[in-house]
This record gives sequence, C-alpha cells and structure tokens, in this order.
Amino acid sequence: MPSTLTTLKSIIAIAAIVTISFSSCKKTQEVYVATVFEQYFEQNILNKPFKVNYAKDRGNDISSQYIGDTFMLFKNTYYDGPMTAKINGLTYTGTWSSNSDYGKLVISITQPTTPAALIFINRDWRFTEKALPIMKLAPWGSTDSTSLFMERL
Repeated sequence: MPSTLTTLKSIIAIAAIVTISFSSCKKTQEVYVATVFEQYFEQNILNKPFKVNYAKDRGNDISSQYIGDTFMLFKNTYYDGPMTAKINGLTYTGTWSSNSDYGKLVISITQPTTPAALIFINRDWRFTEKALPIMKLAPWGSTDSTSLFMERL
C-alpha cells in the first residue's frame, strides 16, 4: 500500500505543477498607449484636409498654383500612411512618412501621375512650426529660401 500512496502523491504533485505552470503562462495582451506626439499628430493632422496657405520656391511666391487644392494624410501607423491631393478636381494618391519626433515629413504623391504642382510638394520637409491651424515646413537638410505653409481647413 505505501507504493500506491507514494504513486498517488506523485501524480497529484505532477498535476499541480502542470496546472500552475499553464495558468502562469497566460499571455496578457499589452495595450499600446500613444505618446503625446502621436496623439497630437493623430488628433490634429491625420484625416484632416489642408490647403496650401503659402508656398515659396527659392524666393518665388508660387502660392497661386495651389488655390482650391486640398491635401489629406491618413494613418497606416503613427509614422506613415497614404495621402491624397485633390488638384483641379482630380484626386492623386501617394504616401507620407515621419520620424519619431515628427520633425520630418516626407511627402510622395505619384499616382496616377505627378503633375507639375506636386513636384514642389513631393520632398522631405522639416517642420519649422506646428502652430495649428498652420503647419510651416521647409526642405529637410537645406537652408534655401523655400517654404510651405499648409492650413488646416
């Protein structure tokens, strides 16, 4: 009888160890909490229409090329996504991306073609000011007198 009792105790002990092991392996799903920058960008820029308020290309005011045009950035992640431009009644699509501190904004609108007005817009920009409703941008890595101001509608 002692061997049966020892075997029974061993089985109970193994069952307890297995139960405890599996219960402690439950995976908890982590909830991602957006940073202040991500929240600000999502709430104030993504899915919002913008128009060109002012555009200067190497000292020349080219703002009149963008009258009536609108631009929208959509979210894929907090740092990239699709983008649309409505120019002269036609919709063009492309992408946008940013770095983790939202100091840089890369715009690339190329579908179905790239009209002349978008050649100026398609580039790597740096934010010089984010005082919404106006975003002020300048070319990334350049000090020339080119700038783009986009106003949220």
